Amino acid sequence: MYMRNRSLRWVDKLSPFKLIALFYLGAVTIASILLGLPVAHQAGVDLSFINILFTAVSAVSVTGLSVINISDTFSTTGIILLAFVLQLGGIGVMSLGTAVWLLLGKKIGLKERRLIMTDQNQTSFQGVVKLIREIILVVLLIEFIGFLVLGTYFLQYFPAGEAYLQGFFGAISAMTNGGFDITGQSLIPYKDDYFVQFINMLLIIAGAIGFPVLIEVKEYLFAPSYENRVKRFSLFAKLTSFTFFALVILGMVFIFIFEINNFFADKSWHEIFFYALFQSVTTRSGGLATMDVTQLTEQTRLFMSSLMFIGASPSSVGGGIRTTTFALVVIFVLTYARGQNHIRIFGRQIHDDDLIKAVVVTIMAVMTCFSAVLILTITEPFTLNQLLFEVTSAFGTVGLSTGITSDLSTIGKLIIMILMFIGRIGILTFLFTLKKEKKKTGNYEYPKERIIIG
Repeated sequence: MYMRNRSLRWVDKLSPFKLIALFYLGAVTIASILLGLPVAHQAGVDLSFINILFTAVSAVSVTGLSVINISDTFSTTGIILLAFVLQLGGIGVMSLGTAVWLLLGKKIGLKERRLIMTDQNQTSFQGVVKLIREIILVVLLIEFIGFLVLGTYFLQYFPAGEAYLQGFFGAISAMTNGGFDITGQSLIPYKDDYFVQFINMLLIIAGAIGFPVLIEVKEYLFAPSYENRVKRFSLFAKLTSFTFFALVILGMVFIFIFEINNFFADKSWHEIFFYALFQSVTTRSGGLATMDVTQLTEQTRLFMSSLMFIGASPSSVGGGIRTTTFALVVIFVLTYARGQNHIRIFGRQIHDDDLIKAVVVTIMAVMTCFSAVLILTITEPFTLNQLLFEVTSAFGTVGLSTGITSDLSTIGKLIIMILMFIGRIGILTFLFTLKKEKKKTGNYEYPKERIIIG
């Protein structure tokens, strides 16, 4: 017993950031075992270890980049297991772990609350357990409605069993922004079915806009009428929603402009509208596609790379630098250009610490993606545009690809896996895993001196 406690003592010394990274590595290991089971594969399918690992990382990070064809590789059992892994990655390891802990009647201690706070990007211990309950309730409810709607609608395309399997997997894949599909062609078979596209866009937005925003909307809609009149949304909900939908509209407009004389040249107005809108929404973190992105111009793919780099909102299923980070950096630049010292948004002033985090995240993300592209240009025979698209798709946990994923070398696949993992746990969590424990220092400061900048 003493030896056991001694062997686990090192775990207690780890910071919440390192523990979160460790838990997600554990989730990747479990996913690799589940997806590597013979019962999960169709007859005659033999997957290499690197391909199983890549699929597991992509599923846990809810990215959707794949080196295999899901519909041709996995059996019905494998598809259900993949859906479970997507659920694990989408809701979060700590969220599902907390749910199981609560079902077993266990008490959530201070250490567990710190882990939940870290995993969900919260700034306070207060209400984190309630937050987890709300997240799981809202996510499962939305997925169940999506499953019923899509499954029933698919009865016109498939037999009953296949229709509801498509609806089940499609709802989870869209809500978790997983980007995987069991059609073999993403949503391209439904490029003319605007109802399927609309439902998928709603699910993608619900997963990417942030769990706290969903919870605030739920509380607003279902609160008594007298409370509705005085209900105020938080600054986070306001900034997140404004930035999220501004990026969707901006993305739609620019995709239209870049493709009006190319892919959209022979399309009707409603085809153009849904193509442009869906591609803009899916770059938030969805990864599903209604068209082959290789048909788009290089400038469109470059612009979509910037959207994928920004990614989804904090405390959501998506990756990237996050929408609030992008918003704070843009507002900070504009504020500084006007000669002002403090950032004010929606009648509130932003903490300096949050601004510093936003700048650090952006710089680290640029350095990480640049390094990845640089390495891939050495190891892979593809164009810079293709590699940048793949890298930002992995970092943003989006899952869109120009079709080069399966042709990457082993080194290339490892680089993409690392990016997907960083995108899921967050650049700050990854950065703080490298942080050493603080050492006690004297209570003194060094003299300050100015440096010429610019």
